[in-house]
Amino acid sequence: MIHMEYLAPKTLDQLLEDLQGKAGQVKFVAGCTNVIPDLRVRAVSPAYLVNLQGLEALSGIAEERDSISVGALTTMTELALSETVKTWAPALASAAGKMGNPLIRNRATLGGNLADASPAADSAPPLLSLEAVIHTVQADGGKREIPVDRFFEGPHRTVLGGEEILTRVTLPKPKDPSTSAYIKLGLRNASAISVVSIALLLHLEGGICRKARVALGSVAPTPLRAYGVEKALEGKKIDETIKETCADMIKGEISPISDIRASAEYRRWTASVLFRRAIEAAMEGGRA
Repeated sequence: MIHMEYLAPKTLDQLLEDLQGKAGQVKFVAGCTNVIPDLRVRAVSPAYLVNLQGLEALSGIAEERDSISVGALTTMTELALSETVKTWAPALASAAGKMGNPLIRNRATLGGNLADASPAADSAPPLLSLEAVIHTVQADGGKREIPVDRFFEGPHRTVLGGEEILTRVTLPKPKDPSTSAYIKLGLRNASAISVVSIALLLHLEGGICRKARVALGSVAPTPLRAYGVEKALEGKKIDETIKETCADMIKGEISPISDIRASAEYRRWTASVLFRRAIEAAMEGGRA
């Protein structure tokens, strides 16, 4: 039997007070879609289980002049349905709408999906392509702003400290003209854990790519940016030659493993195919 103390703070100040001196002993829960299965198989056994659901300050989506602010407790359903997110970050709305099933989406939170740090985290590729920033607060009141491409350290490992909590994520508004796409491949359908996922954001001027951001999930120990592909796209006209070159290049930028869902070789091939599909969808699509 697992013995732990259950805490349910109602304010952020109370949470920070509760965290004092508990570094390395705490497990945060919100939607519980990852933590409950882990507790059942005893993959985690914290001394303190801290329920964040009562913290209204960590919920909601707000549009600011140059960015979108999304609270850590915002659910995948809220992201998928938000007109603000669909307008400025459609790839994120698409990813949220394809995560799990409706019951999971109604419970799973953006903060939980990121903090769990699965290589297959659905929200990670869109956020990487958008160059999102993760905001945190520490038990002593200190705050950090962490670019999402520096947040993940390995499978289920992040840069978060033991008394540090993810509070919100900010997404810079893409500049015009821009376009984006998100594609996820699962074994059965999009609601399954991804075999490969890809998100990209392009800024185009007169048919020339001025800025490219390409991110993938389930192809390395962490979600990642394909920096080489981005550099190859920038300054180029997006024609069949550059599409083919980058589709081949992306295979060398990832380091997939073989597991029960797919072989490493299949993931490399799939990443190449999905890149072509994503860039073609982006070229045909609307504003990011």
